[in-house]
Amino acid sequence: MLDSLFKPKSVAVIGASTRELHIGNRVIRNLVEFGFKGAIYPINPGSDEIRGIKCYKSILDCPDNVDVVHMVIPAKLVPQAVEECGKKGVKNIIINSGGFSETGPEGIAIEKDFMEKAKKYGIRMLGPNCQGIINSDPDCRAYCNFTFTRPDPGYISIVSLSGGVAEVIHQGFSEMGVGTRFYASNGNACDITIPEIIRYYGNDDKTRVVVTYVEGLRDPVNFMDVATEVAGKKPVLAMKAGRTSEGAQAAASHTGGLAKEDLATDLIFKKAGIVSFQDEGELIHAAAAFASQPVPKGNRVGLITNTGGPAVIATDVLVGAGLKIPPLSGKTRNILSEKLFKDASINNPVDVLATGTAEHYRAALDAMMDDDGIDCIYIGLVTPFFVDTDSIAREIVEVNRQRKKPMVCNLMTDRRQWTETVDILRKGEVPCYSLPGAAARVMCALVAYRNILDREKGTVKDFKDTDKAAAEKIIKAAAAAGRKMLSAGEVYKILEAYGIPAAPWRMALTPEEAVKAAGELGFPVVVKADAESIIHKSDMGGVAVNLKDGDAVKMAASDMKGKFKTADLKFFVQKFIPGGLEIIAGAKAEEGLGHIIMFGLGGIYVEIMKDVVFSLTPVTDAEADEMLSSIKGAALLSGARGRKGVDREKLLELVQRLSRLVTDLPEIKEMDLNPIMAFEDSAFAVDARISL
Repeated sequence: MLDSLFKPKSVAVIGASTRELHIGNRVIRNLVEFGFKGAIYPINPGSDEIRGIKCYKSILDCPDNVDVVHMVIPAKLVPQAVEECGKKGVKNIIINSGGFSETGPEGIAIEKDFMEKAKKYGIRMLGPNCQGIINSDPDCRAYCNFTFTRPDPGYISIVSLSGGVAEVIHQGFSEMGVGTRFYASNGNACDITIPEIIRYYGNDDKTRVVVTYVEGLRDPVNFMDVATEVAGKKPVLAMKAGRTSEGAQAAASHTGGLAKEDLATDLIFKKAGIVSFQDEGELIHAAAAFASQPVPKGNRVGLITNTGGPAVIATDVLVGAGLKIPPLSGKTRNILSEKLFKDASINNPVDVLATGTAEHYRAALDAMMDDDGIDCIYIGLVTPFFVDTDSIAREIVEVNRQRKKPMVCNLMTDRRQWTETVDILRKGEVPCYSLPGAAARVMCALVAYRNILDREKGTVKDFKDTDKAAAEKIIKAAAAAGRKMLSAGEVYKILEAYGIPAAPWRMALTPEEAVKAAGELGFPVVVKADAESIIHKSDMGGVAVNLKDGDAVKMAASDMKGKFKTADLKFFVQKFIPGGLEIIAGAKAEEGLGHIIMFGLGGIYVEIMKDVVFSLTPVTDAEADEMLSSIKGAALLSGARGRKGVDREKLLELVQRLSRLVTDLPEIKEMDLNPIMAFEDSAFAVDARISL
């Protein structure tokens, strides 16, 4: 538990300063001006008082039971200060100073030193190189932080590695007039981690929504486990930076090349049930709505507006995101036809007209709240001078306080003139946005969380017919020989060990052996050059297809032998099976996380269309089904434009077997099955590659 950190009864500042522009002064000022309910102990041996508060020469001179100590001192002095805090029985230390692991070996050594002392005394450390925490609860009012945003009490709790981004997000809520509950920026995170703070927020009854910003995940498995736990209880909203970071190494396989650098984090967010964002403004807007609105029961939106054009923009955004704008029930239409102006539109969207009054808005709101075909309500409100918009705002607030269905409002006004209307809606916790698209995207985020709660998690299938030992033996032999790329024969034996179907094949050392192998398989066949140095065979002239007799096989193999001057050259001979739909599947290792599994349209088109989707291992049956349904060409699997569909069950099983294979064999770095030829009643891998 982190109660003593987030709900301190006393705070000391080691490095407290009389200088106005010093962090050691600002922390004390923030505590005083924010109305901290506990005791404040400035530590400064050269001063008697700071901001009218008695100073102490050392932490050892302070009263006992200090919950939080801020350290605003040079890095080299921190270990001794931590030792003294330990002797005093301090529970938590926030290190605002820098100069630790972020600076190099000397800083790493200092950080290790003070952490050893902290562990000896059971002190929890936030930071170093961090801002601290804020708790807006009226019973505490702890501003253990040197930033400037003074939040009103609210229901949003923020945690971020980056203090700068955290403060931008925090200020965004403040500008909207939306309160927050907890705030934490933990810098180097040498002890207290983001997952630990997220779990604390998850267990806090007054936190309705958790907002986090990450730049990387040190322990992705722990992050995913905690986020999954919390997201099942309340919405977790997240944003990751560094999406356009350059310098990613070129990958040896299609899977590696198609998996963008930050894909693993996106997949962690998805698997954990986090609502993710790429824009900080959209994250702020959505969090404001989650803080005040119930989670919708479905994706059906009712729109009420007094101006048509913005509602059209909103409708486009909503429908584009998969939400529904259903027709209103007969009962709702009858109510509206009686209570609205004769010229008002009683379809969905409902247009009460620019002259619509508070009574008209209330009638439409009540009718939609009672309409079982509507799950959430979008309000468009422009503020004409000839209508009592304050009264309209009051009716919206009264309905909002019922918390029956979520509402968002596109408030189109001059906020400098319609101050009372704006203030009524703000105090009534109605989430308001100036632009129709912004309001609509917030509604989409609310529905996205409902979809997360409703999604089928599925189970990981346990295949009883796999031979892990046989596959491990192949990998160990290759590793012992110092090889990173497996031969075709080794790859296909591993596929066989895991029940992944492949077209019949043989290995040959010479053109003559290739002819013999082809005869055993039956013509037509495919011949491929196989050597560790030959990766993209087709690009290098190492593949010959639809060879219909022995002479064609011998000619193709002899040509490859002359082209590839490598001592380990072999010939992979395979039954040619034309006519199927080309599919790609693959896997890519992610350090500390397992593997990413890929599925999509394959063959030569994968490079051009990039119609692929990804999932983290282990892949459940429900996740495999979602993968097949999520590609743009999903209709091709069922059959389209006269073309027959393929065996979906076989592909689902193949994806799950692939997941099992790489889970059992973590030494695999990358793996490609491209193409897999899918037919009405079968699916066969006809090219495969594994690197270690």
